[in-house]
Amino acid sequence: MNQLLIEMLEQLNIHNLEELPNLNVYLLNRRVTCMTVSAIVEAIHTACFTKKKIVIAHYNAHGFNLSMQLPWFYNFLQEVEIAHCDGSGILKAMSYMGLELPIQYRASYTDLMPSLLQHCYQHGFSIFLLGSKPQHLEVALDRLRKRYPSLKLSGHHGYFKTDDPHQNETVIRQINSAKPDILIVGMGMPLQENWIRLHRDYLNVHAIMCGGAIIDRLAGVVRDCPKLLSNLGLEWLYRLCCEPKRLAARYLFGNPAFAFQVALAKLYGSQLKVECMRTTRYSCLKDRGSSNALSTCKLEYDSSAEIYSSTKHFGHCLVEAGLLTQAQVEIARSEQKSTGMNLDEVLLHKKWLNQQTIEYFKEKAVLLDRSMSLGASLHTKTTALL
Repeated sequence: MNQLLIEMLEQLNIHNLEELPNLNVYLLNRRVTCMTVSAIVEAIHTACFTKKKIVIAHYNAHGFNLSMQLPWFYNFLQEVEIAHCDGSGILKAMSYMGLELPIQYRASYTDLMPSLLQHCYQHGFSIFLLGSKPQHLEVALDRLRKRYPSLKLSGHHGYFKTDDPHQNETVIRQINSAKPDILIVGMGMPLQENWIRLHRDYLNVHAIMCGGAIIDRLAGVVRDCPKLLSNLGLEWLYRLCCEPKRLAARYLFGNPAFAFQVALAKLYGSQLKVECMRTTRYSCLKDRGSSNALSTCKLEYDSSAEIYSSTKHFGHCLVEAGLLTQAQVEIARSEQKSTGMNLDEVLLHKKWLNQQTIEYFKEKAVLLDRSMSLGASLHTKTTALL
C-alpha cells in the first residue's frame, strides 16, 4: 500500500485489511466504487432491510472501454449506487496512476457470488436470476436448490427480445410476481446494463446486479478461474483460453486499448480523485429460519467524512485568491461534467489560468483537504469518547 492509503487508514483508525474503507476512486473521471466482497454483501443486506432499491454494476477493462465508447453506458455507471472493481486491470491502472490498493478491493463474481448466496441462505433473502439459455438457467437453479435447500430461487432465461415491449412486460411481471429481494441480470455487457437502465423503475426489487456470465458459471458451463491465476491478474488469459472465439477481440484488442488510455492520462497529468464513502451498516442478530430474520438488526452509522480529494477545494482556493469568480468556477464544473475533462483542463482550455498557477493551487487544495478530513476524523473520535 502506498502513503495515500496508509494515511486514510490511520485517520479512520483502521489496522485490519478486513475493515478496509469503501472508496470512490475516479479513474479518468470514471467513478469506481472500491469495496471488498463483504462490504458489497453488507450494502445489499442494508438495501433489502431498508426496502430501498440499489443497482450494483462493475468495472473491468472491457467495461471501462465501453464507457469511453457509449455515452449512455458511462452515465449509467456514474449513476448507479455501486460500480465495483471486477478486474485486476483496474487496480493495476490505479497503481500506475499513483494509488496502490490491496487485492481485497477486487470484488470479482468468483468471490462475490458464493458469499452472497451464503448470506441470502442465512438471512432469508430471495434471488431471481435473469439471463442465459433456458437449459443453462434450469441447471443453475437446480444446482443452487440442492446446495441451498431453503433458499427462495426463481428465474427467467435471457433469450427474449429485449426491444419488444410486450416480452419485456411479461418478464417484468414474472419478476415482480416472484417478489425477490435481489435480481441478478446475466445477459452480458452492455446488454444487461441497458436493460436495467430502461426498466429499473418498473422492477419491485431491492438490489439489482449486473451479473455477466454468472448464470453460466453457476450452471458449470463456464468454469471459474483458478485462484492462483486470478491473484496474478491472469483471469483474462484463462478466460481467453477457455473461450478464444468469443473473447479474442475483447482481450487481444480491448486490453491494449485500455492500457493505452491510462498511459495517455498519465502522460497528460490526469490525476486520481479518491473519496471515502459514508456507509450505513446493519448487523443482523437472527439466524436463518426465523419468521422475521431481520427483526433484531442494529443500525450503525459511520460518520467518517470524505478523507481525501485532490480537487474538492480546488475551486474554493481559486475564488479565495481572487483568480476566479464563483460563477466561473460553476461554469467550469458544468463543462467538466459535460465533457469529461478534468477541472484544470477546462480552465486551461478557457485560458483563465496558466499551468503553473493551477499546479500551485492544486497542491494547496490537497493540503486543505487533508487538514479538514483529519479534523473531521478527530471530531468523530472525540465525540465517541464523550
